[in-house]
Amino acid sequence: IYPIVFQHPGSPNGGKQCIAMRSQILLELKRLVIHLKLSVQWMEERLKASDIQSSDSELQLFRRCQNLQTVLQEKDELISTLEQQLEEQKQNRIQDAKTVEEKAAKIKEWVMRKLNEVCSCFLYMCGCVEKVDAEDGSSDELNKRFQLQCLDSSSSSSDTNTPSPILTPALTPKRPTPSRDSQDTPASPKQPRLRNPNAFTVNLALAKKHLSQPPLYSEAAHGRTRNAFSMLRPLRPQETDMDQEKKMETGVRECVPDVPPAEVSPEEPETLDASAAVPGSKPPTPPLHRLPSWESRIYAVAKSGIRLSETSCTDVANKGAFRLCFCTYSQSFTECVVFFSAVSLSSMTSESDYAIPPDAYSTDTECSEPENKLPKTCSSSSDSGKTESMEKSGYLIKMVKTWKKTWKRHWFVLKDGELLYYKSPSDVIRKPQGQIELNACSTIARGDGKQMLQVVTGKSVCNLKADSPNLLEEWLRVLQSILRIKAASPLFTHPDARPVMKGHLTKVKHGYSKHVWCELFGKTLYYFRNQEDKFPLGQIKLWEARVEEVQKSCDVAEVSAQYTLSIQSVSQDPTYLLIDSPHEKKAWLFHLSVAAGTAGGQVGTEFEQLVGKLLSIEGDPGSQLWRHPTLCFTKEGLSSPLTTLPSQALQTEAIKLFKTCQLFINVAIDTPAIDYHVTLAQCALQVCLTHPELQNEIYCQLIKQTRICLDLFAFSGTQGWQFLALCVGLFLPTPPILWYLQVHLKRHGDSRTEVGKYAIYCQRSLERTQQKGDRQARSSRMEILSILLRNPYHHSLPFSVPVHFLNNTYQVVSFDASTTVEEFQSQLNQDTAMRKTGQSGFSLYSDDPTGKDLEHCLQGNLKICDIISKWEQASKEQHTGKSESARTVKLTYKNRLYFSQQMRGETERERLLLAYQTNEEITAGHFPVNKELALEMAALLAQVDFGDFERPFVGPGASGAAQTKSNQTLKQVLERFYPKHYRHACTEEQMRYLCLLLSTRWASLRGRSSSECIRIYLTVARKWSFFGAKLFEAAVSKNMRVWLAVHEDGVSMLEFNSVKVLASYAYKSIVKFGACGQDFMLVVTLSSGTSASKEKSTEKHLFAMPPSKVGTVFPASFTYLNHFQQ
Repeated sequence: IYPIVFQHPGSPNGGKQCIAMRSQILLELKRLVIHLKLSVQWMEERLKASDIQSSDSELQLFRRCQNLQTVLQEKDELISTLEQQLEEQKQNRIQDAKTVEEKAAKIKEWVMRKLNEVCSCFLYMCGCVEKVDAEDGSSDELNKRFQLQCLDSSSSSSDTNTPSPILTPALTPKRPTPSRDSQDTPASPKQPRLRNPNAFTVNLALAKKHLSQPPLYSEAAHGRTRNAFSMLRPLRPQETDMDQEKKMETGVRECVPDVPPAEVSPEEPETLDASAAVPGSKPPTPPLHRLPSWESRIYAVAKSGIRLSETSCTDVANKGAFRLCFCTYSQSFTECVVFFSAVSLSSMTSESDYAIPPDAYSTDTECSEPENKLPKTCSSSSDSGKTESMEKSGYLIKMVKTWKKTWKRHWFVLKDGELLYYKSPSDVIRKPQGQIELNACSTIARGDGKQMLQVVTGKSVCNLKADSPNLLEEWLRVLQSILRIKAASPLFTHPDARPVMKGHLTKVKHGYSKHVWCELFGKTLYYFRNQEDKFPLGQIKLWEARVEEVQKSCDVAEVSAQYTLSIQSVSQDPTYLLIDSPHEKKAWLFHLSVAAGTAGGQVGTEFEQLVGKLLSIEGDPGSQLWRHPTLCFTKEGLSSPLTTLPSQALQTEAIKLFKTCQLFINVAIDTPAIDYHVTLAQCALQVCLTHPELQNEIYCQLIKQTRICLDLFAFSGTQGWQFLALCVGLFLPTPPILWYLQVHLKRHGDSRTEVGKYAIYCQRSLERTQQKGDRQARSSRMEILSILLRNPYHHSLPFSVPVHFLNNTYQVVSFDASTTVEEFQSQLNQDTAMRKTGQSGFSLYSDDPTGKDLEHCLQGNLKICDIISKWEQASKEQHTGKSESARTVKLTYKNRLYFSQQMRGETERERLLLAYQTNEEITAGHFPVNKELALEMAALLAQVDFGDFERPFVGPGASGAAQTKSNQTLKQVLERFYPKHYRHACTEEQMRYLCLLLSTRWASLRGRSSSECIRIYLTVARKWSFFGAKLFEAAVSKNMRVWLAVHEDGVSMLEFNSVKVLASYAYKSIVKFGACGQDFMLVVTLSSGTSASKEKSTEKHLFAMPPSKVGTVFPASFTYLNHFQQ
């Protein structure tokens, strides 16, 4: 490190300098050693510190792991504890259910015991104190005794009487005043005592016959028998299940709820106590359901708030303006019938003898609406006749199933493959009385009895009886022939199938000629008498037949025609088809040859011959035919069509169609000018739908223009595939072009390229079109934009549209080109957690394209894309201009049919939407609520829609913005949830007071959940007997407007302002209904004076309403009527 300099020792200073240098070096070395020792010591300390830190971190991790394990163990223990508690609760619930069932059984047992006591009491009153013998217990004698006893009792009555609160003053009978004599014993005739039913033998059915008579005894007449007789009295109309809820809340249990306190005699408490002392005489205590105070307050308001429309029926009846029709009920029971129609739904659906509270229904129970059956056929048009072997007429006796099975004689006519029946042969020029549907699924067999015939169609069975065995055999032979033809023919197995070729021809066989209408389906040629006929005269099997053009033979020499085609089937004489036009001859020759399987690439155009040759070699990928210029892309126009067309006009149209395809493919898509391509596509597709013969042509053109070539622009191939994707969603070509299309898509399908993705999408769309059938309308603007701009191959459902609900929300639902309304609703129900459409009663509606305040219910078999397209076309016709091109259809999902059976299976979403739909009726004035109840119901929906009401701070530092916001919210609630006619009649001061009342009601609901408020809202709304009915405004005269209510029980006429019942017609009394000119007609039967007479008179009612409303009333009534018949 330091240089050591050695000097010669002989020098004088050399030794000293050397020693000094060495000492200096030694000192430096010592210093260096000390420094190194410090460095080593420092390094050792650093190492020790790092070891301590690592040990500390490991300790922390270990402790943290132990803590987590402890927490996990605690959670496991908590879960096990909760599971144990849940199991205990389940056991408790099961035990409670058993207890309720036992109580219900005891109640029913008590009721039967009391019923037997009442029967004994009646027999005692009739003088049957001793034991009744079997011979003396006949119905006639007992009936006479009962009538005589009633006459004796009425003749000995005094002037003092107590009117019944149910009967009107004119119908109230006078009964004797009970005697207060203390010597009267319970065994005396004046005060009959309830006897043990085992004391003597009675015929219970015989006693029930007398119990069906109206109760003519006053409550005060026999005070000690009140417990028995009160069960026979009809309940008062003023008492609803609100009273029951109030009694449950207060805990008061009364044995005789129908008797006012003033009418109870002094002896009655003793009788009650005595009866209570007897074991089994007192009914078991029903389960007590206490309601919260705020909920009971709303129910108390609803008790007087809903104006029960049935209570005013007697007033209307007294005026004589309308006649109420209550079939099967006597006049004295009119008020009783009215009350039972006003009882709340919750009490009517109760399975036991006590009312079920509104919150006791389980949403897990699947209560479905009965499926809609086939509509009842009331008329049918008579077509032209068919061949003699397929027609027959004559008398048959048909079994009619009414309240009992009867046989009725009709004149039956088998014509056009339909079995119609009339009253007599002279009525065949009129509409038939009915029709027995014969389809491919029907069966014809012999009945159980002699000369009986049984026709089974779907779920219905029709029994017929012939007059003789020979007639039975004739009917069997003809009907079975009809069914064989329908079962084997695509005309009936696939009614939506489109014929490959059709037209008028002259058919010649065995020298006889006939001008017929021919349609080619598959490999069979059907011929009809005319174009309107549905049942064919005959058919020609074409498979393996020889089809060729021939010169005129001797068989057709007398018929003038330019061209003759011969069809030589196996082991049959030839059939000749005479054709005048050369284009029709080429078309028929090609399609008949393809159907016979003998084309072999020898007939048709050059393109069709090449396709036929490819088909014969099963599309060999290595064949040179694929590179033929006719099958590949071309920039030039076409000089002739690619397919065989039956007329010159269609050939000219095919050339124009190819020019349209070229413009669509070659012009680049510009988003601002996208309407250019939309117009091109819609025009071309509309032409193909108008002329189905061009559908094969456009497919051949698009397949030709989508073949991959090197000289194509980058965008051309993609736009051609987009046009092809639009066509595949609308319609499909016929064989063999369909086979060629499938091979073309399979050859180009590749998920790595954009063109290949479009080919895969076209394959999926083709399969869906084969399943669901062709469309009826061209592609809509929305559909074309989705194909051109949104890459549809990324989604199995490329289109989407919002569906709106009445609570101002919406749900976006996806669909494809073949999705039907039924599939669309199924997807919507799945997304919104709702039941099936048939179970919930909800349906899909569309708005009117003309802008009118109308809604159209969409049928399940329609396709969503067709609905959107037709809506757009109607909107463009009504509103011209570019501003209207962006308008789209608005779909709404709401309840269409309401059945009481649906209530127990409702989901939360269904209740919510039903409540908002009820609010629409309330705000429109279609619901009989007073102002107080309307305010309560508005507060409930405000709690659901806005949550808890926030009161503005009132004080020195309060801001005016909070107060203004609160007032705006209250006004918004009143506009949405308060009836319009009440709101419009309020002044500004009254509106401020109304807002104050609303804020008080709303604030009382703080903390209540939405489901709880919706439950109470619907419970209150269901108090009205016409809840769920569809109301239509109509006029019965120039100065009188009414509401026509269509519901599950029938059709009712309500007063326009007060919504009171004017008349009600059950579905069993409705004979006919439908449009009659500009009015809606309703024909009902009137019950005759004597029940023995079979003739019933009818009455016709006309209701003037707009034609659009008539079209809404008819299907709703039709569906309800079908449900009633099932």
